[in-house]
Amino acid sequence: MSADPAASSASSADLFARLAQTIASRAGADPAKSYVAKLMAKAPDAALKKVGEEAAEFIMACKDAELDASAEDRERVVGEAADVWFHMLVAMSRYDVGGVDVLAELARREGLSGIEEKASRPK
Repeated sequence: MSADPAASSASSADLFARLAQTIASRAGADPAKSYVAKLMAKAPDAALKKVGEEAAEFIMACKDAELDASAEDRERVVGEAADVWFHMLVAMSRYDVGGVDVLAELARREGLSGIEEKASRPK
């Protein structure tokens, strides 16, 4: 983790912006040549299904790391988390939502009690 949260936030926003550009540029490509295009050609179900699959793999990686917290387990958790995030970015792009939008929402929630924040949501 970066020692400077502002620098980390700026670089994260830049990364999410670059990923959004890459996803957008590949969305209409030939599905035989682009994984993103393949997911988008079968939208929304293909990307949403992958989010679920990758989330399950992330959960299993975390459970495995509980048993043996080796460097390899840590790398697997990070890798599976990256897979979840990537597939979420692809799925969210269909709704014109990007990583920077999620970062903004997390920033809005920062410092709020999770219980209070959830209670304030419209029912």
